[in-house]
Amino acid sequence: MATASDQPSLGYYLSRWLIPRVSVMDRYIIQELILPFLFGVGAFSSIGISVGALFDLIRRVTESGLSLYLAMEIFVLKLPEFIVFSFPAAVLLATMMTYSRFSSDSELIALRGCGVSIRRIIAPAIALSLLVTGLTFAFNELITPAANYRAAITLERALISERPPFQERNIFYQEFQNVGDTKEKELKRLFYARRFDGESMQGLTVIDFSQQGLEQIVSAESATWDFGKNLWNFRNGTIYVVSSDGAFRNIVKFNDQQIQLPRTPFDLASRSPDDSEMNIVQANQYLELIRQTGDDKRIRRLEIRIQQKYALPFVCVVFGLVGSVLGVRPQRTSKATSFGVSVVIIFGYYLLSFITNALGEVGVLSPVMAAWLPTLVGLVLGMGLVLRASK
Repeated sequence: MATASDQPSLGYYLSRWLIPRVSVMDRYIIQELILPFLFGVGAFSSIGISVGALFDLIRRVTESGLSLYLAMEIFVLKLPEFIVFSFPAAVLLATMMTYSRFSSDSELIALRGCGVSIRRIIAPAIALSLLVTGLTFAFNELITPAANYRAAITLERALISERPPFQERNIFYQEFQNVGDTKEKELKRLFYARRFDGESMQGLTVIDFSQQGLEQIVSAESATWDFGKNLWNFRNGTIYVVSSDGAFRNIVKFNDQQIQLPRTPFDLASRSPDDSEMNIVQANQYLELIRQTGDDKRIRRLEIRIQQKYALPFVCVVFGLVGSVLGVRPQRTSKATSFGVSVVIIFGYYLLSFITNALGEVGVLSPVMAAWLPTLVGLVLGMGLVLRASK
């Protein structure tokens, strides 16, 4: 006789409702996908880091005297970047290999004979690709930028005699302002320094056009940025005030003078981070800094990189969709053939990405379209293949 304690608890019903049930078929397909996925991560990341980092580190060790210990440290720090790039390729390889084996072993025929549709069969692959998409985004935001930055700093400190971590000479900065209510811009301020030692600038000339009808020219021996007051401390210089007709209105010599100017030249002269060393928040902050310079080409390039940080993780979904649909076709394909087809698809995708990136940098495509167009094209192609396979 059943008692009250034998009845399922409220927690049981809640867990059944909150946690989706995974069928035996789903568990089987996911288990079959995991091993090829891990193999793909290892294979593609090994190829990537060998071409992209290992050969250069070996050259640094033999030619520049980089210690073997630091080379190994930099190698480990560069691993997350290439692991992330391997995720989409590994999803493609895993889906193609797994579903091709199902097709070769007639397992797909058995499932179709039981009334299971193609869309239902590839659902576990899509679920896995969505999981890897989240993992890719997490790596790109939390791990890869910090690791790349540390690797770059470690290499620069080891080879300090070759290249200091800041711009030493000819620091040039232009600041623009809008003309009235229009979108046209005109030069507001021109900043130039001959040298920079990491803390102070020497040989400065600043031309200020911000006041209507007057031009202010500041010439100084040196200047430093006061972090507490957010001001520039100019030393041993002269301020020239020039009227619109070219006549000198005033000349002031000074030993120490605090001047309200943007900090941007100091930031630009310091080590400029690479886009691979910044997450999305940091990249947007740096974009605001670059926008003050009026360098449209540099602004557009960084805008594209930011959009690519959003778009790259979703390549996993595209490759998972395309790989699973190609794998379910009735054919006998070896693992080597699946690997070869995967390489061709990956090459085609990144070739298209390279083309759209170039079109975005020259202004033919917007930054959003330049970053997302390859993913959208792949998604449309994958959906078309699904519809065709379902007939």
